[in-house]
Amino acid sequence: MTKKERLNYIIDWFQKHMPNAETELHYENPYQLLVAVILSAQCTDKRVNIVTPPLFAKYPTPEDLAKGTTEDVYELIRSVSFANNKTSHLLGMAKMLVEEYNSEIPDTVEELVKLPGVGRKTANVITSVIFNQPHMAVDTHVFRVSARLGLTTNAKNVLQTEQQLVAQIPTHLIYIAHHWLILHGRYICVARRPKCEICGLRPACKFYQTDMKHVVTEELEPISAAEIAAGKNKK
Repeated sequence: MTKKERLNYIIDWFQKHMPNAETELHYENPYQLLVAVILSAQCTDKRVNIVTPPLFAKYPTPEDLAKGTTEDVYELIRSVSFANNKTSHLLGMAKMLVEEYNSEIPDTVEELVKLPGVGRKTANVITSVIFNQPHMAVDTHVFRVSARLGLTTNAKNVLQTEQQLVAQIPTHLIYIAHHWLILHGRYICVARRPKCEICGLRPACKFYQTDMKHVVTEELEPISAAEIAAGKNKK
């Protein structure tokens, strides 16, 4: 299978089985998504979704958060990873939004990364999800899954992975491909032992063909990450 054939197979499969893939973070507006993505760094979306409702209830706007205290914000997010740093980031981000951006979320990666707590990955998420720009946010799931499938070649870091993916995925699909790869990595192509038995991408996966084919003793009916997330478990 050529690289182009592999890409087409993977895209076709995802379009059929995960046509509506989207972030699992809960949010109602750009401000809330920005806060949630900052909190999600090295933390599960499930934990973030527990923390954000009371946080947004107390600080519904950037102006409200900018007036918050370190003690109050920390108390609301203390169960997430690196809560001290994230408290500082959230307060600094909110103040900068109010003072320099009129409380509006910037729509470019270059402006977003100026905000405290916002790196390239977070900026790519915001510009992709909120502003429908063809940016690929690469986290550990995207990095791992892309390499295993064979969508990237010898990518040494997340930037190289991002560049290779953006170069070959059709522009109009980049925004959803980000979610396809994250969800697939979160529920099926997991780090320690990928669930190849239920993976519908086996025919196109380089890792399966080279490393896992001899390990899998039974190939089950494929199931998508979206179905697993929705609670449909495969025995």
